[in-house]
Amino acid sequence: MKLVTLSHAGGPAVGCVEQQDVVVLPAPPSGQGLVGWLQQPAAQLAQAAAQARATPANVVRLSDAKLLPALPRPGKIVCLGLNYADHAAEGGHKKPEYPSFFLRVPSSLAAHGEALLRPRVSDRFDFEAELAVIIGKPGRHLDAQNALDVVAGYTCFNDGSLRDYQRKTTQWTIGKNFDRTGPLGPWVVPASELPPGATGLKIESRLNGQVMQSSNTSNMLSPVVETLCLLTEVMTLEPGDVIAMGTPSGVGYARNPPVFMKAGDRIEIEIEKIGVLANSIVDEE
Repeated sequence: MKLVTLSHAGGPAVGCVEQQDVVVLPAPPSGQGLVGWLQQPAAQLAQAAAQARATPANVVRLSDAKLLPALPRPGKIVCLGLNYADHAAEGGHKKPEYPSFFLRVPSSLAAHGEALLRPRVSDRFDFEAELAVIIGKPGRHLDAQNALDVVAGYTCFNDGSLRDYQRKTTQWTIGKNFDRTGPLGPWVVPASELPPGATGLKIESRLNGQVMQSSNTSNMLSPVVETLCLLTEVMTLEPGDVIAMGTPSGVGYARNPPVFMKAGDRIEIEIEKIGVLANSIVDEE
């Protein structure tokens, strides 16, 4: 099952992707949008989709749907840097003893199919293929036995980075939060439909059809369970939070010569059993 957030009837709505259609669902019992439906049993979600499909106005062709970021306004977007050893090495970093956590803001997100903005102040717009974890239940002081209980689903993320701004300070935040640089989607797959912790999945980025990154989520230094345990030593994770799990080697800045995204390019992020997140690039006016 795949759930999307889309613009419908003048506002955001949640839809269930069924082959080439999106069936627009009613508000979930909890009123929490896409996360609210992920919290419901699969049978209840299937029943709601079947009832909604009976009304023609609730059925939209996927190709015609105006998708929004899978979660348009996450409460928190927590990202991991250097979470694959080969990516740390290509940037001249040692294997970290503790994850490099940083935050993104919701205004930096974009939707599948939406043009990403290369900002006017930089031409060093880089790509990063990442697995994103969608939190569905509150969690604090999680352990290895219960950490995955808070995970509602998984999606694709492109941690679009302005490399020169990322290096202006010792913290990376400023280069990771330009408007409309971080697409999230195209949809969320429930955690129950993927391996525990989304391990063992191929992850790849392609720029204009050329494979740039190719790895497997089993190569993460801090897997999903460990990451959730570490984060909840510090903070309460809440429904609708997003955790971006870091990127493997092959990013543009580490190449010789460097390869950065420019207007007219198309970047694709694909994760096995989840889908393909695709975006074009335009220059900011």
